[in-house]
Amino acid sequence: MYHLVVFASGNGSTLQAIIDSIQNHELEAQIDLVISDNPNAYALKRAEINNIQTHIIQNKNFESRDLELAEILSHYSIHLIVLAGYLKMIGPKLLEKYTIINTHPSLLPKFGGKGMHGMHVHEAVITAKEKYSGATIHFVNHEYDKGSIISQTKVEVLPCDTPESLSQKVQTAEKIQLINVLNQFVQQHK
Repeated sequence: MYHLVVFASGNGSTLQAIIDSIQNHELEAQIDLVISDNPNAYALKRAEINNIQTHIIQNKNFESRDLELAEILSHYSIHLIVLAGYLKMIGPKLLEKYTIINTHPSLLPKFGGKGMHGMHVHEAVITAKEKYSGATIHFVNHEYDKGSIISQTKVEVLPCDTPESLSQKVQTAEKIQLINVLNQFVQQHK
């Protein structure tokens, strides 16, 4: 079995897409743990509903958080960590030991970096009058949204699009793309 850990800071709709794909036998994997820096994240509730263990990060300090996560994760056999709407920087202890990927709601390198997440990205895309946006899945490194790109999916930005409508289009594309990428990781592991 291919073992995943998912990090999420918010609603957890991407986490739910992974859960659904596993339950529908579209992805041969198992989520062993969901980690969040936000005790009120609905992602934690989604994990609980699906009998997935959770951990809420206690340390706010970067170095302490890195140590805490390294300790927690050392108890699991992990093939891949998926950042699914997780907003904190990943520290060196995790980067050295694990393969970590992130989903980002734009066509990187455009509209990436610190503070560029969620609706902020879609607002920036609309303001810039971009013709296309989309989703990027990339490896995580020591800089926000700078890791090597694994996959990108384009969506057209229409003149009538709002940040909210664009967000829905990007999220739909992003979830399909993520499951495809996860399946590639699973196949490479076999």
